[in-house]
Amino acid sequence: MSRAPSRALSYLSLCLVAGLATAYWRFPSHQVVSLSSYDYETAYFTQPIDHFGFDSQIGEFKQRYLVSREYWEHGKPIFFYAGNEGDITWFCNNTGFMWDIAPEFNAMLVFAEHRYYGKSLPFGSDSYSTSANLQYLSSEQALADFAVLIEQIKLMPGAENSPVIAFGGSYGGMLAAWLRMKYPNAVVGAIAASAPIWQFGDLTPCDSFNQIASQDFRETPGGEMCFENIRDLWKTINDTANQEHGMLILSSIFDLCDAVFDVNVFVNWFTSIFGNMAMVNYPYPASFLEPLPAWPVSVACSYLNESRLHGEDLLRAVHSVVNLYFNYTGGATCFNASSQGTASLGDKGWDYQACTEMIMPFCSKYETSMFPPSQWDPVGYAKYCEKQWNVTVQPDWVITLYGGKEIRSRSNIVFSNGNLDPWSGGGVTTSLSDTLTAVVIEGGAHHLDLRASNPADPQSVIDARNVEKEHIRMWIKG
Repeated sequence: MSRAPSRALSYLSLCLVAGLATAYWRFPSHQVVSLSSYDYETAYFTQPIDHFGFDSQIGEFKQRYLVSREYWEHGKPIFFYAGNEGDITWFCNNTGFMWDIAPEFNAMLVFAEHRYYGKSLPFGSDSYSTSANLQYLSSEQALADFAVLIEQIKLMPGAENSPVIAFGGSYGGMLAAWLRMKYPNAVVGAIAASAPIWQFGDLTPCDSFNQIASQDFRETPGGEMCFENIRDLWKTINDTANQEHGMLILSSIFDLCDAVFDVNVFVNWFTSIFGNMAMVNYPYPASFLEPLPAWPVSVACSYLNESRLHGEDLLRAVHSVVNLYFNYTGGATCFNASSQGTASLGDKGWDYQACTEMIMPFCSKYETSMFPPSQWDPVGYAKYCEKQWNVTVQPDWVITLYGGKEIRSRSNIVFSNGNLDPWSGGGVTTSLSDTLTAVVIEGGAHHLDLRASNPADPQSVIDARNVEKEHIRMWIKG
């Protein structure tokens, strides 16, 4: 974040975020791997499963983290990525900004994996088997992991006085901000990119995500017709489904590997595709969620902007959008309508978190959205969560825990948001104080500023990164 239960917040990306310390520093056994052009050490640190209880029988687990000391000098800063809801190597590969500026700051890079994701599984293969095992999956426990891990890293010779800067995007950006708020002794500042920390309760209108995503499509060249065609899609799907053999017709038109017999599967599939395209509407080809061309929203609308389409003509035009999203590089012969995100994201874990503390109300209004009109149904949502995970939702707990909009007493956080990013509606887009700075990136999608520099970057993201670097320099000086 990533989202609604079916969306990675990273659509929460959301875009995408400890034995106890020994008396001396020593990296555990590791392997050096290459991910894209990035070299790092993979290490594991023993963390307590429960940081807030005192039952010694609960046990420990191995938290994975990645480290690069290629540019680091003793006493220089440590850039610490607060891992998101997925495999940490994926976020490492998609956070080129940290790698780009490491030589400038002579910084060590650390990418910490979030508990219950990737290889950091507290109960191994049984981590998701029972609600008793899952109860330790929370942002609170994850932040404690990060704080304890930072303490351990600073035991390394030469790191005792190294200032630590937290980074994160989407849910990881939320965690980076909250890490600074909750553990100011651990990090001196935080870069919180595309962090929808206000996407809770009534802090943000529930239709903000769908409204901004719709606006992205509507304002792209030829977008008005594209917007109207997408808005017509939902009735066309239902009309087709109600025909004789209608679901088989839909399954055939969209080249599904297996026929679907629930029209809601199609609706959820398409809303996910359109929402994700808005999130990753980058000015250059990228493979963050799926391999896509530059400005994928504009490319998608090129299939839908010629005229008002109807019936099968509309469905086949949308098929071209599906093919763009899932088959841009070619090779796919059929599609799976139940697949909505990259395998690197832990959708199962996020669904649990979205049922406990990460409860983000979503709705859609016909007047402002191309998505099907819908209302936020807290009662129905609570029933789903109880049935699915045997949990009681706590919709306001995150506001109580992290302060909601009453955070002016906090300090040293840069909140960055792209105006194209649907998650920006729940983000901090106006500076709250001299040390709580908001940066809005015109023409920027989901945490564009955390990605590696690119010749196609708009000046706005270059300026945003310069602001972030200036704040890092101030935090380091103290």
